[in-house]
Amino acid sequence: MGNNNRTQKEKQYQSLEKKYETKRPVLKNCLKAFLVGGLFCLVGQAITYFYIYFFNFTEQTAGNPTVATMVFISMLLTGFGVYDHIGQFAGAGSAVPVTGFGNAVISAAIEHRTEGFVLGVGGNMFKLAGSVILFGVFSAFIVALIKTLLIQWGVI
Repeated sequence: MGNNNRTQKEKQYQSLEKKYETKRPVLKNCLKAFLVGGLFCLVGQAITYFYIYFFNFTEQTAGNPTVATMVFISMLLTGFGVYDHIGQFAGAGSAVPVTGFGNAVISAAIEHRTEGFVLGVGGNMFKLAGSVILFGVFSAFIVALIKTLLIQWGVI
């Protein structure tokens, strides 16, 4: 609908809406998300170096225990209620895939604990995990298929 076709009431409503609209600090929110997400990645890198230095992992093999440790830390922080505060402050910065996944799994478990351990916690905890695992396996299959075809065709 163009500006010329708007009625007087629509124009009044839009000016009233602009008057009371909450201004969102987009740049500030992006900066907070960037810094917190970067801090999560810095902690993950420190954990990787910890595994390399103290447990003789290589750079290639330290990834799996690092991911498991980051998921465990995010689950602990969620259980103690700290991750919610981080999420409120950082927004999307707290949704770094590994820590966000751990938070989502435990949040579902905590939310449904009143329904019992098997049907409540166990049944609802893996709602998100199942779709994430399915997507990961399917994506890995597609990438491996593309790489295999490129190798067979001599491109790589």
